[in-house]
Amino acid sequence: MASVATFVGLDYHQDSVQVCVLDQAGELLSNRSVENDAATIARAASRHGRPRRLAIEACCGAADLADELASKHDLTVQMAHPGYVNRMKRSPDKTDWGDAMLLADLTRINYLPRVWLAPDWIRQLRRLIRHRAQLVRRRKDVKLRIRGLLRENRLRCEDANAWTKAWFSWLDAIDLASSDRWLIEDHLEELASLTRRIKAVEARIADQVQDDAVVAKLLSFQGVGLVTAATMRAEIGDFTRFDTGKQLARFCGVTPRNASTGARQADAGLIKAGAPELRRVLIELAHRLIWRGVPRWGELGASMRKRGKPKNVVIAAVANRWVRWLHHQLREDAATSAPAQQEGAAPLALTAAST
Repeated sequence: MASVATFVGLDYHQDSVQVCVLDQAGELLSNRSVENDAATIARAASRHGRPRRLAIEACCGAADLADELASKHDLTVQMAHPGYVNRMKRSPDKTDWGDAMLLADLTRINYLPRVWLAPDWIRQLRRLIRHRAQLVRRRKDVKLRIRGLLRENRLRCEDANAWTKAWFSWLDAIDLASSDRWLIEDHLEELASLTRRIKAVEARIADQVQDDAVVAKLLSFQGVGLVTAATMRAEIGDFTRFDTGKQLARFCGVTPRNASTGARQADAGLIKAGAPELRRVLIELAHRLIWRGVPRWGELGASMRKRGKPKNVVIAAVANRWVRWLHHQLREDAATSAPAQQEGAAPLALTAAST
């Protein structure tokens, strides 16, 4: 039995995992639920011989399990893209038994829509980045509540911009009903707490990436700060897994979506792809590059505006072209560092660095 080529599909759940094993011809060898434990899953997957490949759908917790199966049990694990797998399902019914079998069959015929399995330190960095984004959204919500309360009282500061020291001094001096004053003070206390927490997580992020060569390279580009560089490193991970800048831009979600039909040629905004936080920092970066007049990008933005392009189109176009330019720069640096590596010098690490 050890010589039988087998392929395994894993349907992941928090307490259990459905393990389906198929042979080379697609014949079902076993399909059963086991405890969500890497050693137990590895035994069930290897029951009919060492599997050539295991497939597991990307979801919360699946990456940690895949990493453990690969590192501790020396199994070849592939992560499946959940959206594409869902489109391939033919049956209107959904069962763990059927989902595991579909994953096993897709990896058997080598047609599994795969996603990159990020190393543990990249996944930890992602959690920090996304935690910061959640705190920023909460801070924005508090600010909106303060502005809404002032709007209800028909109050507006004419002498200072919002959230400056002068504006806060004005806020302390205005006459409000006792209940509204209490609400303002409560919101301000929450705002200060969130600001402290955001600074703390940013310090943690800086500590996490301080020795990473890719982040250092990103920080060397004009307009790129710590949050932008760390977000790109966390969400993209290994830049070398993209063959072209166009592929990288599409992954980042800054590529226009084609909506052409017949003789009509049109775009329908940006494609719905990539991590929202990644696209957000790239759009903000494009704003900085244009309005600060950074050479090349400021000129590109000005040229497009002169041709009558809408502001949002200009921003998206600059973000798209900057990402494609970045891919070229990193590829070029990796190529020039190869001879230095042979001579013993430290190269630019475009793959996931160890921590």
